[in-house]
Amino acid sequence: MDAPLHDWNLAPKEAVALQTVLAKRLETTDRIGPVHHVAGVDIGFEADGEITRAAVVVLKWQPDTTQHLAMVEQVVHREPTRMPYIPGLLSFREIPAALEAFTKLTITPELVMVDGQGIAHPRRLGVAAHLGLWLNLPTIGIAKSRLTGQHAEVGNTRGDWVPLTSGKDVIGAVLRSRANVKPVFVSPGHRLSLETSLDWVVRCLGRTKLPEPTRLADRLASRRDQKRPT
Repeated sequence: MDAPLHDWNLAPKEAVALQTVLAKRLETTDRIGPVHHVAGVDIGFEADGEITRAAVVVLKWQPDTTQHLAMVEQVVHREPTRMPYIPGLLSFREIPAALEAFTKLTITPELVMVDGQGIAHPRRLGVAAHLGLWLNLPTIGIAKSRLTGQHAEVGNTRGDWVPLTSGKDVIGAVLRSRANVKPVFVSPGHRLSLETSLDWVVRCLGRTKLPEPTRLADRLASRRDQKRPT
């Protein structure tokens, strides 16, 4: 991880202004080398939102095998939540814990998939984009719902997609990742084009609508991978 981008102790107005500045530093063209490991990131909350639970999973990319992705590492980091829920400022609430989770990894991924928005954000700095700047790694946002932008109807075949636009700008894609299931919203975070982001998301799809890295991170963040106490 490079030098810190900024302090986290910001008022909402300061955070909004900072988003506009940081968004200009994003790279939306490909700067990615060979990929050996793909990370998935998701954030959950405990104790009525008082504790942030960041989950990171790392999967080995093995394209020459039947099962392209194999889990090799997973970590969870918990810390007190730093900012209340404020629409558009989710990254300031979630990323501090995610960064601490990354420090616990023994394997550095070459690609990071985040459960959330990339540049498909009102100020073009969703959690995946913001995290990409902190990590200086290629990142992709895969969200379950639309935050901003407009799109046409997407086809119903797995792999069909339509552009997500804001004015004249294409800010992401609406992807039918599984037939007859609601689409996901894919947008570049940092150091990737939309085309490459879509390609990697499709490559990492399993039997569900989410790509395997974020599906597994979601399970870990929400503790669905663990038995509930009786």
